[in-house]
Amino acid sequence: MSYATEQKIELQIQKGIRQTEDNLVVWIEDALEKTKYGDLEESQFRNLLRVSETTDSAEVIKNFIHYQVGRDQKWGRGKESLAERLIQDINSKIKEEAQKIAKSSQSDFKPIWLELIRRYLGYGSRHLTYLRKGKS
Repeated sequence: MSYATEQKIELQIQKGIRQTEDNLVVWIEDALEKTKYGDLEESQFRNLLRVSETTDSAEVIKNFIHYQVGRDQKWGRGKESLAERLIQDINSKIKEEAQKIAKSSQSDFKPIWLELIRRYLGYGSRHLTYLRKGKS
């Protein structure tokens, strides 16, 4: 594959990711505003974001969420919890968007999925800070 072709594919991927960002923001804000969770601190959410940035595996990210749920109830428990909503969004909405971008750019879907997950969690970290400190 030529350098120009690789560049074109990368630009298509980046365009697809940018076009998905509004959805990512809406999904994470909805998750944080409509699910049940305890006194989740911004630092704990940032730890999840850090894990997402240091792995190339969506399963590792979901495993970390489960680990946090097992440690305490700050992420919530059960079907209405923030933890379950995050995993649900990762496995469905975010994955579907990544598959669309990969298909349209004829690229590997996994790196795109991970980038979308990272952005989703990053926007979540910002929104949680707003919910904790900005609304008062």
